Amino acid sequence: MLNTTAEPLLEKSLIYIRNLGNCPPSYLNDPGRKDFFEVVWLKNENPLHALKNTDFESKGDWIYLIPPYRVHQLNKAGKNGELISFKRAILEDGDKEFLLDLFKIFNVQGEFSCLRLNEEEATGLSGIYKLLEEEYQQQQNGIIIVKALLKVFLLKLIQVKEQQFTVHDIHQKRVYEFLMLLESNYRQIRNTDFYAGKLGISSKRLNQILKEKLDKTGMQLIHDRIILEAKRNIIHSDLTIKEIAYDLGFSDRPYFSRFFKKQTGQTPEGFQKEAKEHIKSKFNTLV
Repeated sequence: MLNTTAEPLLEKSLIYIRNLGNCPPSYLNDPGRKDFFEVVWLKNENPLHALKNTDFESKGDWIYLIPPYRVHQLNKAGKNGELISFKRAILEDGDKEFLLDLFKIFNVQGEFSCLRLNEEEATGLSGIYKLLEEEYQQQQNGIIIVKALLKVFLLKLIQVKEQQFTVHDIHQKRVYEFLMLLESNYRQIRNTDFYAGKLGISSKRLNQILKEKLDKTGMQLIHDRIILEAKRNIIHSDLTIKEIAYDLGFSDRPYFSRFFKKQTGQTPEGFQKEAKEHIKSKFNTLV
């Protein structure tokens, strides 16, 4: 379902496109945002994150790729640029090679990724975006053309990120399948034997593949996913730390606190306080 109304009903939408200058608070505050991949294209703007390399002019075209369920505080309203938000359901599940490339550039095992566009890349993307936006506004045409143009736009981003497509071997496909299994089961199942069994390989082999492709073991990725969900709830929900612990399958709050501190180096309460201070003082940046 397309949705081009001024007040988006994200829960019922598959895709949402807006100029950043016209992005309403109703979108920014909608809890349904957690289910969307977000492409934030800043045009002739300064970046919203701290740069490690300050040897070049920072003002320019920046694209932020924010995967679903990730912890971020980003005030897009008033910025010069574009916003494309879409649910995974709009993509074709059968095209695993494309989805794997997409998950890589969106950094699904992290908070977000960022691309800086040169003039040629920005020009190429602008042409595709214009067609996508025009088709999106014509609701009567349905979603088939929108889906096709969105895929072209994302493929262009993949090309910008990687310069050329790689030949996908069976190991890369298993990484994709592991990530999909993890997304559906991480709250209940936290051992690599389960995931390896579903993939038809041993836990040892699964860890070897994940280490080669993502530089992390299965258990590390499981823990990362739990921590990311915990952080998202601490920042964006009204749940208490105790309620978050139970929601994530921990038997008691002290156990959850020990786990959180071991993985992050700080207590849940310490992270909550730090996040609140960050949001208050640096509202236009990413947590």
